[in-house]
Amino acid sequence: MFTVFHTGIEWLDVFLNLLMMILFTYPIIGGFAWFIGVMCYTFLFRYRQLEWIPIPKEIEPMITIMVPAHNEEIVIEDTIHYLMQKLNYDNYEVLVIDDGSTDQTPAILEGLMEQYPKLRVLRIEKNQGKAHAFNVGVGFAKGELILSNDADTVPEPDALWKYINYYIRQDAINISAITANMDVQNRSTIIGKSQSVEFSSIVGIIKRTQQAVLGVIYAYSGANTMYRKDALLDVGLFRQNRATEDISIAWDHQFQGWLSLFAPKIMFFMEVPDSLRMLYRQRKRWAKGGTEVWLTNFKKVMAHPFANIGRTFMFIDQSLSIIWSFFFWLSSLLFVCSLVYFILQGNNERIYHMFTMAFLFVCFEMIAGAIQLFTSLLVDDGRKKLKYFRFAPFYMLFYWMINAITIVTTFVPAVKTILGYGSGVWVSPKRQGQGKKSE
Repeated sequence: MFTVFHTGIEWLDVFLNLLMMILFTYPIIGGFAWFIGVMCYTFLFRYRQLEWIPIPKEIEPMITIMVPAHNEEIVIEDTIHYLMQKLNYDNYEVLVIDDGSTDQTPAILEGLMEQYPKLRVLRIEKNQGKAHAFNVGVGFAKGELILSNDADTVPEPDALWKYINYYIRQDAINISAITANMDVQNRSTIIGKSQSVEFSSIVGIIKRTQQAVLGVIYAYSGANTMYRKDALLDVGLFRQNRATEDISIAWDHQFQGWLSLFAPKIMFFMEVPDSLRMLYRQRKRWAKGGTEVWLTNFKKVMAHPFANIGRTFMFIDQSLSIIWSFFFWLSSLLFVCSLVYFILQGNNERIYHMFTMAFLFVCFEMIAGAIQLFTSLLVDDGRKKLKYFRFAPFYMLFYWMINAITIVTTFVPAVKTILGYGSGVWVSPKRQGQGKKSE
């Protein structure tokens, strides 16, 4: 039996040893769980969109494409041209919320408004964050359906009428939002290619499993999600002091009884960080936002754990993910310290034993991760991403470590945000421009 703790209290020993076993095997169990979950989605999930119905122009619902922007002079013009010229839909407008830009973004938008009658621009003089910009824009949106669209993001040409297919279903009255399937636009570096693998892993398996098995999803994609305006108003719009407004509102919607769906066959293309510095900044924001949501909803979930058992299981998984991140780095530090100690003692037997156990653990973790990633690439986007499987080892060894360290380093700032010291002000990343979608 796996035993580490011997406190003399039987029930405490059982609990602590079981927790230790779970933490050691968490990545392995997770990999196999997501694999099983995607099978459930493929064969059992009731809300899958099996066919697409073309929407006649005369009955197209009005859609507002909302583009919050702050200092986006490099990408905003290409994005607006695409949104105005490439979408296979007529009854829509583009509403750009310029959130205190200090570069050439306002001048570029002014010129674009003269070219496109469907384009409107709201100017907020002081940068107050994406969530605030979006909330202001909701009051000016003409459409009852609002598509969030980041300034560096473009949806596929058929995206709008595909979104509408979900909202015209007979069982669609309670749908709050449809979040689409992201793909990487700039794949010129190994970091970009690895994120193609990562996004497939996240959206290709995890969201499918959450939907099919748990009946909920952890997060929308803030870059491209279509919201029902009534659902936004019902939860008081976006939380403005959160690092990730898209995670927060997904939980707010589902706590209010709304249905949130993932649409894997609606694609959008986004620019991702292509340097380690920008990648780390992005992941710090994601990790902080996830911990903020965890802290915000802890009492709600624990007070009524059986009100929505799927949401409770998802919350438990998030809790384990946070605990495992601390466990990973603490155990890694302990491993290094023990190794140094045994080297100084000349205890070659213990050194050999340590490396053997570490090697076995990493092998099992890599196998489970490879199964998860291969399955996700197989089911996502018509198998077009299978060629990126060769970057899977880089993702599994490197990105998992980044995600673990960002959870640890942002935990205290997340607590401070929940205590009322948070800020929604954003700093736009360095953009490289969109260009053509890489193959």
